Amino acid sequence: MTLLPTRTSLRVLLGTTAAAAALVLAGCAPASTEGVVQGSTDEGTTTANSGLTLAEVQDAGTLTIGTEGTYQPFSYHADGGTGELTGYDVDVITAVAEKLGVEPEFEETQWDAMFAGLDGDRFDVIANQVSITDERSAQYDFSEPYSVSPGVVVVPADDTSITSLASLSGKTTAQSLSSNWYTLAQDNGAQVEGVEGWAQAVALVEQGRVDATINDRLTWLDWSTNYPDQAAGLKVAVTTDDSSESAFTFPKGSDDLVAAVDDALDELRADGTLASISERYFGADVSQ
Repeated sequence: MTLLPTRTSLRVLLGTTAAAAALVLAGCAPASTEGVVQGSTDEGTTTANSGLTLAEVQDAGTLTIGTEGTYQPFSYHADGGTGELTGYDVDVITAVAEKLGVEPEFEETQWDAMFAGLDGDRFDVIANQVSITDERSAQYDFSEPYSVSPGVVVVPADDTSITSLASLSGKTTAQSLSSNWYTLAQDNGAQVEGVEGWAQAVALVEQGRVDATINDRLTWLDWSTNYPDQAAGLKVAVTTDDSSESAFTFPKGSDDLVAAVDDALDELRADGTLASISERYFGADVSQ
């Protein structure tokens, strides 16, 4: 079973949903092509809905990227929503664009319109923590994952009774009613108290009103980074075997562009760039 985190969990945790103006970073490819992945110079025979080629992107000199801009810590504006566009996804795709020898150009879009924007050629790729699913893979091309997040069971720091999912049997957990974590807790015999999101769930664990809560590791890492004093009283007791993997999303048929992005990600992973970006936002390497 693949565990997919709820998209609202980090928004509830963060509590910042500032409306963001579109940030357009226009530019051209660097004069030097040393270390840059090169595309074919042949004229493509791409037709409508047949995807993008690396050569098309490099000829344009820009990689146009769909992202929300209001989804901390992945894609958001610094300084309470008034600063520059930043975040884990933004930094990673910017580093990828540099490897391709093009400039990143961001198109900020609401999540509900994100895939329509990709379908309508408004942008070349989505960088917004899109989880890989079979349904999406049938319609879009995905890069290799740049973030991997298993589920975690969070308990009080002094708890020694919960050491596996099976040991949740007879325990109480706090979970969002519509989440897959609610189902996972129930399936393992827990008595589940429904809550509105992560902030409420973790507060109940802190207060000793429930024994545990289950969520994705990215949510836990983001919260513990921002609230270290509160996190000191809690710990991760269990990490699930299954993980949610997020990847850059392209129009179907963008094979050579995806291959070039994968090569760029491999280089960024090998030279430590991905780990460094990850540590900046999460205090841990979530890239693999």
